[in-house]
Amino acid sequence: MIKFIRYFLLGLFVWENASAQKLPTDYVNPFIGTSNYGTTNPGAQVPHGLMNVSPFNVMGSSLNAFDKDAHWWSTPYEHSNSYFTGFSHVNLSGVGCPDMGSLLLMPTAGKLEVDYHQYGSTYTQEEAHPGYYSNVLKKYGIKTEASATVRVGVSKFTFPKGQANILLNLGEGLTNETGATVRYVSDTELEGSKLLGSFCYTNNQAVYPIFFVMRVNKKPTKKGYWKFQRAGEKWENDWNKDAGKYKIFTDYSDQLSGDDLGAFLSFDVQENESVEVQLAVSFVSVENARKNLQAEQPSFGFEQTRKEASSLWNGELSRIEVEGGTEDQKTVFYTAMYHAMIHPNILQDVNGEYPAMENRRTLVADYNRYTVFSLWDTYRNVQPLMSLVYPDKQVGMIRSMIDIYKENGWMPKWELYSRESYTMDGDPAVPVIVDAWMKGIRDYDIDTAYEAFLKSATTIDSTNRIRPDNADYVKYGYVPLRDSFDNSVSHAIEYYMADWNLAQLANSLGKTKDAQTFGKRAQGYKLYYSPEYGTFRPILPNGSFLTPFNPLMGANFEPNHGFHEGNAWNYSFAIPFDIPGLVQLMGGKKKFVDRLQTTFDKGYFDVTNEPDMLYPHVFSEIKGEEWRTQKLVKQILDKHFTNSPGGIPGNDDTGTMSTWALMNMMGIYPFCPGRPDYTIVSPVFDKVTIQLDKKYYPKSDKVTIRREKQGDGEYIKKIVVDGKLLAGFKISHQVLVNSKDILIVTGNR
Repeated sequence: MIKFIRYFLLGLFVWENASAQKLPTDYVNPFIGTSNYGTTNPGAQVPHGLMNVSPFNVMGSSLNAFDKDAHWWSTPYEHSNSYFTGFSHVNLSGVGCPDMGSLLLMPTAGKLEVDYHQYGSTYTQEEAHPGYYSNVLKKYGIKTEASATVRVGVSKFTFPKGQANILLNLGEGLTNETGATVRYVSDTELEGSKLLGSFCYTNNQAVYPIFFVMRVNKKPTKKGYWKFQRAGEKWENDWNKDAGKYKIFTDYSDQLSGDDLGAFLSFDVQENESVEVQLAVSFVSVENARKNLQAEQPSFGFEQTRKEASSLWNGELSRIEVEGGTEDQKTVFYTAMYHAMIHPNILQDVNGEYPAMENRRTLVADYNRYTVFSLWDTYRNVQPLMSLVYPDKQVGMIRSMIDIYKENGWMPKWELYSRESYTMDGDPAVPVIVDAWMKGIRDYDIDTAYEAFLKSATTIDSTNRIRPDNADYVKYGYVPLRDSFDNSVSHAIEYYMADWNLAQLANSLGKTKDAQTFGKRAQGYKLYYSPEYGTFRPILPNGSFLTPFNPLMGANFEPNHGFHEGNAWNYSFAIPFDIPGLVQLMGGKKKFVDRLQTTFDKGYFDVTNEPDMLYPHVFSEIKGEEWRTQKLVKQILDKHFTNSPGGIPGNDDTGTMSTWALMNMMGIYPFCPGRPDYTIVSPVFDKVTIQLDKKYYPKSDKVTIRREKQGDGEYIKKIVVDGKLLAGFKISHQVLVNSKDILIVTGNR
């Protein structure tokens, strides 16, 4: 009996400790970035899933501080808002322009109301975890819950006793486009489509339909449509009682089309009775949306879907394990990792079909075809993260990019659902693919990729929308300022980055002449340097510098001469491929260091701006100045990345800001895409274990980065790799993935 009690107590101790151990998903806070213009949302999604089901609280009431119709707004949710008008399906995360955020699903109770200004509700008991969101609507006492599979959103609404209503609003959303069609297939199933697109209005022709099928698990007592009827002249309104109002259709069940319309289902429910809704989407057809629904949700079972979504997230997040640090730091870390795996998204349907780039022909993929390529942002760190931790995904993304070229004749720039928006600058597909190639990830058609790169780098007519300034760039070696507020300097800096990468790839492929040509072109950045101001400066068509010139012009999104979303200070050190050349150009090491330090001392540095987010790491390119990187990275992490709704300092840019934090917290950062190494910084955690994919990295199944503190300081004293002292503060990709143990010893300076 004593022995039994001893074993029982031992088992209880083990169980309590095991149950107390947190999973990675327990550390994710989906509300991080939902304020402070982070533009993330707390909606339900699986890793890289096409479907995202987000609470929509940015319209319909003066209770909301941020309203999509009052000013430019690009996210379905803002944490400080309080008026809920439904769940939107298929959303973008962290972006700066509105699109998607449509197919709004709203539960109500009592008398039917179809005007969102009236049917919306404040809410309480808000809860979000990876793959799950919930709240309680104060107006109705309805509990709302949402989860998702790859292509299907699943909602569960628990009602009070009486009449319950479920509304599908097809007229509202974040998209710039209007127009929808809906049809009842049966009492419990609807199908239709809605027009989306014109992201950022850079290309206002980039529109596309999203097709859907919606199904409920309870037969309604009443169903129908609504549509807003435009008001006419007074004489028309006198005989048309519906003019200027929402018209309810209860005796019409055929297809309905229009700009501002929706469908409703009403039920008689008992107290705490739940109704589940499944909404599947496709960018190919209604038929494919139904196939997606049947494959991913053959029967209703909300709790099972929720558990499976959480399990998928735990599997992906477990690829990196952290030990030590505070609970908040772990939350910031795993939430950043979570944000990095929201985009790009799987595009193909369960049968492999997807719409071809631009021409929308239906093609079939035999691997994951990805979409939502915000490459100007993600080439800097998200794609390098994929190469390191998820190389299988990176290969799929690169194959998708190459197929986009095969289908359309150009690599993607800022692609959405097989349409090109042409948003932002440069030729960003080049550094994405070259960086992976230089790291030994090569399971794709590099010859076709190189062909695509040559096309965008050498085409000098108006067909080249990837490099629209290429004629000037090829002729002069720079892009002159031709319109007062063009982005000429920003464009050229990105072209230099792409050409330097292209030179690395050409060398690797044995194309020596091309390598020399593009390497030389990449040196054109020196033409922009103005010794008078110590910064880059726009050049006029006659070859002279712009005069007068203010290098601080352009802060806070102010229109600027030659620079995009920033000023001269935000771009003048953004030449990661040639810091030695930049040092010489700016007058030597001391002058260079002093000038770079000035960007921090005078507040010119903006971590939310992609070109200068690498500035803290530039110091690690200067021997003896690496301590500045270590100091600045810690300050930036502590100040700007927190466990709070405002815990991302500006647009997350499809995971780019989050990945900046994530990789620096690990102790490594990819300073220069195309150069296969990492800057080593002081890790936040005592131990970081990265699981490696044996298919791509056969020599080691995992690598650990350990921090040993010798004093309270954050400065790196030495770095030891598998027992051998590492010289300097960089580690090559090959050394990293072929190592077992990396020890970083920190202390006082």
